[in-house]
Formats: sequence, structure tokens, C-alpha cells
Amino acid sequence: MAAGSSLAGLRHTEGMDADVVVIGAGALGLSTALHAALAGRSVTIIERDTAGSQASGRAAGLFKSVQADELRTRLARRSIARARSFEDWAGVPLAVASPGSYLIARTSAHKQFLGIEHRQSRSWGVDVHEAPVPALSYYHGDGSERALWCPEDIYIEEPADLVRAYVAAAERHGVRLLEHEAATDITLSGGRVTGVETTSRTIAAPVVVDAAGAWVRQVAELAGGRVAVAPVRHQLLITEQSADVDPADPIIRVVDAAVYLRPARRGLMVGGFEAAPLAVDPGDEHASFRTEDLELDLAVLRKLAAPLAAEVPLAADAPVAEHRGGLFTMTPDGRFIAGPLPDLPGLWVASGCNGSGFSSSLGIGEALAAWICSAPDRLDISPLSPGRFGALTDDALIADGRWQYAHYYDPGADGQS
Repeated sequence: MAAGSSLAGLRHTEGMDADVVVIGAGALGLSTALHAALAGRSVTIIERDTAGSQASGRAAGLFKSVQADELRTRLARRSIARARSFEDWAGVPLAVASPGSYLIARTSAHKQFLGIEHRQSRSWGVDVHEAPVPALSYYHGDGSERALWCPEDIYIEEPADLVRAYVAAAERHGVRLLEHEAATDITLSGGRVTGVETTSRTIAAPVVVDAAGAWVRQVAELAGGRVAVAPVRHQLLITEQSADVDPADPIIRVVDAAVYLRPARRGLMVGGFEAAPLAVDPGDEHASFRTEDLELDLAVLRKLAAPLAAEVPLAADAPVAEHRGGLFTMTPDGRFIAGPLPDLPGLWVASGCNGSGFSSSLGIGEALAAWICSAPDRLDISPLSPGRFGALTDDALIADGRWQYAHYYDPGADGQS
């Protein structure tokens, strides 16, 4: 996708050096690489397939300012600001839709929950306030809902647009992107990272960032590390074009139904969080397993949309133009994993997206790169360090990850998107 002929000569090089090697060219890896390059580091990205070919290329593209805690709120708002100003600081244009969003609750418990979110988000500086949902093209409420209006919220129409912008900006600032090249080993000397072996070459580097998405655990294990994530399937659909959807209408999140909606390709995007999500560990699959091999189930989305049939008729039964899915890396506490792996100096992780990796990638990548580069004025994201989790069995990781996913919008749950 990104590198093209500029990498033709590099593919035959047996060895090279870098200050930072990033494994994985999804949104988190690309952002970390770009920001490290902007900080003056030489950076190489290794990608087994092509940039954005796995979960990032299948994202909903939604950016949400209201989050469950202050740190995630700061990262989300920073990501929104950086997306809006991408060309100013990265030198590459990026189209962003800025319609705002409504958080809607129809049950008593969820209405109380929105009240809590309203108060805490405002205390953290978010521009959010209660407002009735206006007449919209695709959502027709009865006036009994409680709603929060979030004017800061944006979306990127096609997730590939952000991937392409990242790649172009990274290359503009000297990053080397090696596509169709898998990491086969993370080399160590005296317990410290010294580089990466790939299917084509040796790359010497004192810093390696594991941003391999659903494969993050397998990559960390190359160095004897462990990352506390459980990949869980997420799905969305886009309906065929409809005159009942105004492309300028805002994003809608109906929290009691665990469903989000937005205009997409002159149709309607419908996504949501099922109560019994499918956990898929790529390590248990065949070696050639990729996200396109993931089993999808349209009935799951139809079931999620059914309680919204009165408010959003299109969500329940409109013809489907695209049905896609990817794997979220879920953590036991619903928060990102970003930082150095304990006891493996030089090995860093950017993972634990919990459904917000694409949309928070600008803020996470910036903060993680600043930490790697010892920037004095960096945002402290040490609470997201991978060492915060104790020893957990695979069964416990899966159970906790599925719970976080299933309770994404529930009152009292920690996960937010």
C-alpha cells in the first residue's frame, strides 16, 4: 500500500540499523513510528502484510471525547485535536468529518450513568452538555431519552484514509516501512533488546515496539515477554445507500442497546457490542491466519439492532452493502497497554485497544514515543504500563476480556468507547 517502489532496494538488504523498530503497521504502530521520527529518531516498521490490513483497516473510524477516566479522556481529546490538525503538524492532508455525537440512554440505569459521565467529563474539560436529540434523518426518538451532546466528536469516513496519511507522513519524515516481512525473533544480549530478525534481514536496534495487534502476545513471546490481552471479535455493517440518511448528521451511540451509528457511504453504519463475544487467539489458529479469515455473523448485528427498530428502522432490516469485522485486544481492566515490558529493557508495547485503538492512536502514539525518547514535557501514561497486571491464566484473560467487551456501555463497567 504505502511503500511502493521506494522500498525496492531495501528488500534485498541483509542488515540495517535503527533507533526504533516498530512491529506492526496498524494505527498504533504507525502513530508511534511517526512520532518517534518527529522526535528525531531513525525508525523502521516491520509489517507481515500491508499497512492497515488487519483491524485498523476495518475500524468504525469514530472518535469519542467522553471516556471513563481522566487519562483516557486526555488521550481521546488529544487524538481528536491531532486528527483535525494532521496536515499542520504531519505535512499530509487528512479528511475529517466533524458532526459531533449524541450519547443516548433510554433506561433509568443508563440515564443515571449518563449523568455521571456528564459531570466527570466536564470536570476533565470536555465540551459536553445535556440536550434533546433533534430531528435526524436516521434516528427518530420519542423524546423520553436522556442525551448528551458532544460537539468535539469526529469520525474518519474510511479508516484506510488515516492509515494512508500515517504512512505518507511517516515516509515524509524518514521512516522505513518494510511490508510483507515478518518478525521471526527479537534478539537480546544480557537480557536487553538488541534488535529484530525478520524473514529477510537483521535489524540492530536498542528499542523495539510490539504493536502487532491481535498478534501482540505472539510477538512479545519472541523475547520471552507476556502481554495481558485477549483478542475478541467486533463487527459492523454498512447499509446500502438510502435517502433516509443525511451524510451531515451526527454520530449516535445508544448506550443501553450497546449500538453505535453514523452516516457512511450515503448509507448507515451499524456496530455494537454483543453480550457473548467470540474470543479468537491467533496463536491457536493456522500460521497463515489473517483478519480476513475471521468468522463473521450478521445475525449478531441484527439482534443488537432489533431493540432500535422503532428509532432506527434502517438498522434492523436495511440491505447490507458491507459487513466487516476485526479483533479488539481486550485487557482485564478495559484500559490500553502502553509502555515498557518489565524485565525486558528495550521492549515496549502499544496494544490493549479495547475498541478505541484506532481513534486514540494519535494520542497514544505521541505519548508513547515521547516516553521512549525521554521527552521532558510528555504526558505521563505510566498507569497504562503492561506490568500493572499480575500473573493471569489464559482462561482468566479471556473471561475478563469478554466481560469488558460485553459491558462496554454498561453502568458501572470500566470500558468506554
